[in-house]
Amino acid sequence: MAVIDINADLGEGFGIWELGDDLALLDVITSANVACGFHAGDPVIMRRVCAAAVERGVTIGAQVSYRDLAGFGRREMDVAPAELTAEILYQVAALDGIARAEGGHVAYVKPHGALYNRVARDAVQARAVADAVRAYDPSLPLLTLAGSAVSDVAEGLTVVAECFADRAYTASGRLVSRREPGAVVHDRDAVVQRAVRMAVEGTVVSVEGGEVVLDARSICVHGDTPGAVELARSVRSALSDAGVELEPFA
Repeated sequence: MAVIDINADLGEGFGIWELGDDLALLDVITSANVACGFHAGDPVIMRRVCAAAVERGVTIGAQVSYRDLAGFGRREMDVAPAELTAEILYQVAALDGIARAEGGHVAYVKPHGALYNRVARDAVQARAVADAVRAYDPSLPLLTLAGSAVSDVAEGLTVVAECFADRAYTASGRLVSRREPGAVVHDRDAVVQRAVRMAVEGTVVSVEGGEVVLDARSICVHGDTPGAVELARSVRSALSDAGVELEPFA
């Protein structure tokens, strides 16, 4: 039987600005990537999401990013390795402290946005992120793109591969840039079919038409797109109908 985790990015509002329906998604997913304040989120939102995740038995992960509130963490930055390590350490520690105050804890770390894509190919920045996780708690898994450069530099850490049901893939297994048309798949039926194929067969069809092997343990469903909650529910239902067991990886 195939076993898969469903994760989503939560807590991505800021102050009076709200983004996505965190509480509704927490009823669907098995792991929550909670923004730690650098690309989105603030202490109040972090606490609210952690409390709700604990209440529902959803695993909490630290969604770390570049210090880029204005760009939502989607602008690539050249940050010195020591500085990047310190900033990742800061974010993980902050969220873990809040989660523990609510009866939970951070169980894994996932980079966000531009940092996520950068560490998939850049061993220097990937090592800086891995160093932060290792310094805080080497038992924490790193959730990253299948085939990411993180796997080559995360000595002593557990690296977990994930896939994206609603993102287009290149033939090399990378995500199509959001600057390109068709980077995000909006058709519900297509997203659902892709999710089942990813979980059962471990593959996805690239934009070039070829088959890409993913072998992922977690599927990400985005929470900031129109109809995100209903889409996530459809994905979960289809996975269950296909005999896939839903279980957190951490």
